[in-house]
Amino acid sequence: MALVLFVVIVALVLGIIGVAAEGLAYLLVIGALVLLVDLVYAALRWRRTGRRPAR
Repeated sequence: MALVLFVVIVALVLGIIGVAAEGLAYLLVIGALVLLVDLVYAALRWRRTGRRPAR
């Protein structure tokens, strides 16, 4: 879970830098993609841990 939160923070920082600095708009796009991939990873991991093993 700590990895997921760390990647979300990195994505937000990249997005903020991409918006604040002129000419670095690609960082905003990279931050959005990192956030999207991280959310998909977290959803898959959460879904997988929700299942109970067969007896």
